[in-house]
Amino acid sequence: ILPIVIFVALGQYLSRRMMKNMGGPNAMAFGKSNAKVYVKSSEGIKFSDVAGEDEAKDNLKEIVEYLHDPKKYQEIGATMPKGILLVGPPGTGKTMLAKAVAGEANVPFFSISGSDFVEMFVGMGASKVRDLFKQAKEKAPCIVFIDEIDAIGQKRNSGAYGGNDEREQTLNQLLTEMDGFEGNTGVIILAATNRPESLDPALTRPGRFDRRVPVELPDLQGRIAILKVHGKRVHIDGDVDWSAIARATAGASGAELANMINEAALLAARRSKTKIGNREIDDAFLKVIMGNEKKSRVISEKERKLTAYHEAGHAVVTRLMPTQDPVHQISIGRAGGFTLSLPKEDKYYSSKSEMQDELVTLLGGRVAEKLVLDDISTGASNDIERASEIARHMVTRYGMSDKLGP
Repeated sequence: ILPIVIFVALGQYLSRRMMKNMGGPNAMAFGKSNAKVYVKSSEGIKFSDVAGEDEAKDNLKEIVEYLHDPKKYQEIGATMPKGILLVGPPGTGKTMLAKAVAGEANVPFFSISGSDFVEMFVGMGASKVRDLFKQAKEKAPCIVFIDEIDAIGQKRNSGAYGGNDEREQTLNQLLTEMDGFEGNTGVIILAATNRPESLDPALTRPGRFDRRVPVELPDLQGRIAILKVHGKRVHIDGDVDWSAIARATAGASGAELANMINEAALLAARRSKTKIGNREIDDAFLKVIMGNEKKSRVISEKERKLTAYHEAGHAVVTRLMPTQDPVHQISIGRAGGFTLSLPKEDKYYSSKSEMQDELVTLLGGRVAEKLVLDDISTGASNDIERASEIARHMVTRYGMSDKLGP
């Protein structure tokens, strides 16, 4: 009897340990969706809190209006889009736009990440999708937001390389729920991804995702609006020029601009200031794009002189090239040294003459070394690399070569 008692006791002990490690009494509730249901609050994000994405906001406002006043659209025969796919680079505000929809819609809002569907056991992901849509249909009309949908929505490979049965089953269930035999009346799917090319064509077709909303990097006016929104949350000095900062940060995403303002606030606190000034924002911008200033590094006078002439060469040539942006700052304290130009406006295309002038500007540092010091150094390696890339693209991608043509 004693061995049997020991085995039973050991079995119960191990069973309790397993249940504890797997999440308590609900550990065996496999296949249940763990979507978070958004509860409306007065502190929630609104469309007014999202700046720089006016076209995306207009697209999503239409959905919110439909949910508020469906009769207006139904009288003319319009139906509600089944799915909206937010597409854009990381940090552009896709998740924030979804939060704004949740704050404005006044309907139940389910939020879940694509990776939450991926399970250790085959079939559990599909079961979670079924449970999610069952909950959503009970509370229709409602919105279901799936963040990073590429985690489950990737193209199926027809088992040519073994395949991933679990992910494919999950995707198949999602396809069926979105536009299957039963349909999902009153449930709007909102999804976000920065890799739309990896999604399965069956998922992105009209009828499942009827609308693709691009959430692009902000333009000049968008960056000014984003900076002002983030500037409201901190104490800003009155003489801060948002327009100049926006011009300096061409190509930055909303998340990068928010990070820059936060870095400026940290710098101001470190300097025992009560408000953030132009100097803090300037230093924060350089810190974000170039890294910390190397104050502890000991640089010989010869190297300092070499770097100074190299950067002065870039600056002088930039000043003399008619198509180049004006020089804003020259430094030999960060990243070996750099010359920063401020664009007057956002550019979406480059002409042949602009690219040729850029080649001349990039090689200005090497020429300055040769002219003044009668010697050349490895400091121009990055300049030569960038110039070579531009020259190669001019010939092979843009067809700007007189010999080869297009």
